[in-house]
Amino acid sequence: MDDLSSGLPSDYIYKLLQFTPRQHHDVYPAIDPSNPELSLAGKVVLVTGASRGIGANGIVPSLAKAGATGIVLVATNAEKLKTVELAVRDINPSTRVLVAAADISNEQSVASVFESAKETFGRVDILVHNAGIMNQMSNIHEEDATAFWKQYEINTFGTFLVAQYFIKSLPSPDSPGVIIYIGTAASWARNSSFAGYSGSKLAAQKLISDIASGYPNITAISASPGLVETDMLQLRGFDVSTPQLVGGAVVWLSGDRARFLSGRAISVEWDLEDLVARQDEIVKDDLLIMRMAGKFGHEQFA
Repeated sequence: MDDLSSGLPSDYIYKLLQFTPRQHHDVYPAIDPSNPELSLAGKVVLVTGASRGIGANGIVPSLAKAGATGIVLVATNAEKLKTVELAVRDINPSTRVLVAAADISNEQSVASVFESAKETFGRVDILVHNAGIMNQMSNIHEEDATAFWKQYEINTFGTFLVAQYFIKSLPSPDSPGVIIYIGTAASWARNSSFAGYSGSKLAAQKLISDIASGYPNITAISASPGLVETDMLQLRGFDVSTPQLVGGAVVWLSGDRARFLSGRAISVEWDLEDLVARQDEIVKDDLLIMRMAGKFGHEQFA
C-alpha cells in the first residue's frame, strides 16, 4: 500500500494544500540559516528526534549555522546523537552541544532531559519537537493494536510531556518561549491506511494550538515538512523536499516575525515571506487554525 501515486502527477501533493503564490522544495534566501538577520546567537534550542532524518540532516545543522549558543540533542539512540554532535562541531565550533538519550513517552526520562539542560545551559529558549513514529501503512482491520497505540504514546503523549516540561522549565510563567512542532499534512487527510499516525499527530497539533491560547508568552506553531526523503517516507512517486528546507524554516519560525503564526498550522513548503504579506488577512479571518467546518447557531433556524 506504499505507492498511492498511480495516475497522479508527481507534484500532486505539493500543490494540494498550496497557500502561498510561491512554494519551495529547498532552502531559499529568506530562510537561509546563515543570514545574520536570522541569528540565534544567545539562544538555547532543544531538538527531539535529533538522531536521524529531518532532525539530524536538516534542523540541527541549520540551528548550528544560525549560531545557536546551545543545542540539546534528544533521541533514543545515544551513539547516533554523538555523530550528530560531531557534525555540529564541524559546522560551528562555538555552539555547545548536550547529548541527551531519552524516551519522550516516559515522564522520568523527559524530566531528566530538562534537568540536564538547566544544569548545562541554565534554560531552554526554543523547543523543536520533531520526534515521532509512523507504522507501516495498512488497513485498520489489519493493524496490530499495540503498534497502533504506540503511535499515540510517542506522537501524542510524548508531545504533551516534552511541551509540559519545556513550559515548566521557563524562568517564570510569563517568560517568552518558542515551540515548533513538526506536524504533518496527513492530519487533514482522510485515509484509513495511516489512521493511527494521522490521528496521533492531529491530537498533538491540537495541543500546540491550546498552548498558544493558554500561554500568550509562547509562540507555538505546527509546521508540516511536506514529503521529505527520509527513512520514514512511505508515499513514493511524488516530488520531495530537502531536510534543509525544514531546517531553514525552523530557524525563521524561531524569530519574532513568526509571532502572528502562533496557534496555527503551516507547511514549510509555503514561502514564509508570502505568509508575512498575508499576515493581516490570516489574523483577521483567523486562518490556518483547527476548526470544525459547518454552519452553526440557532439563528439559522429562526
